[in-house]
Amino acid sequence: MLYVGLDYHVMKSVFQVLDENGKKLFPKTIHGPAEKLLDELSKLPRPFEICFEASCSCGFLHDKLLSIAKRVVVAHPGKLRLIFRSKHKNDRADAEKLAKLLFLGEVPPAYVPTSDIRSWRSMIEHRDRLIRERTRAKNALKGLFRSRGVTIKKRLWSKTGLSWAESVVFDNSFDAVRRDDLLERIRSLNNMIRRVEKELDAIGKKHPGVQILTSIPGIGARIAEAVMAYIDDPWRFRKNKSIGNYFGLVPSEDTSSSVIRLGHITREGPPTVRRLLTEGAWLAVRKSPTVRRYFERIASKNPKKRKIAVIATAHYLLRVMLAMLRAGECWREKTA
Repeated sequence: MLYVGLDYHVMKSVFQVLDENGKKLFPKTIHGPAEKLLDELSKLPRPFEICFEASCSCGFLHDKLLSIAKRVVVAHPGKLRLIFRSKHKNDRADAEKLAKLLFLGEVPPAYVPTSDIRSWRSMIEHRDRLIRERTRAKNALKGLFRSRGVTIKKRLWSKTGLSWAESVVFDNSFDAVRRDDLLERIRSLNNMIRRVEKELDAIGKKHPGVQILTSIPGIGARIAEAVMAYIDDPWRFRKNKSIGNYFGLVPSEDTSSSVIRLGHITREGPPTVRRLLTEGAWLAVRKSPTVRRYFERIASKNPKKRKIAVIATAHYLLRVMLAMLRAGECWREKTA
């Protein structure tokens, strides 16, 4: 059995090979795309295991390597830095470290979802980018009207409101061009968002996990599908509390002896899900007596604690969601 550590880049990669005794055989540098790298790796004596660090293209590379390697391990980059802290860092050294960790069986693994789940996540992130782009265009249009003293009509983003915005007369052609460009962008983004949401709805209606999560008051299809896509397999978490770490909703901690210091949340994991969960938490507080009681207990009638309380509520909802998915049960309100 050979053990291969791979430091992968788009047009340059380095891999280091260790034998069954952990002895270094040879490093090799590959200049070229992934296809050339895979061709060189396929020439290695079989069987071999391979390890590389997670990146934005790790899913694609993981699937390709499975066809030639006996075992493929994707290393968690954050945990990897905790294991190997060195001032001597280059591609060859990184590949050697990965090979050694693979040989010792000490690679901190990262979860690699299937191709369908990765595509689902990408669609959710794509919608989020479109929403943010549309918000910027809407704010720019409002800013244009206000800067020219135009009183903005109610329901500006309806068809009637957009038609009114198109009919506004400005003193110069520059403002009219800006207005027309922003209106065209908003309408185009509306169409793109509708198309994306149609695809997401088709997935969500068939996914039992999404249907379970939407039973929570205040949690709509967009929030449920985002949480479900990133959880993927609810049994991959050792316990319910660990899901807060995954989504970055736990406070950072600096504890020494009896002194405990808690800071801001870690913000690890997907920011899109964290943002949607926070919005869902505010809605759930208004719609669910159970969630409202939890929120009020944390807030303690102190206005300064409301933001802390809503983050704690989002974390609470995440734990509840994971428990619901594991049990296959819908939301049940707790009686006071």
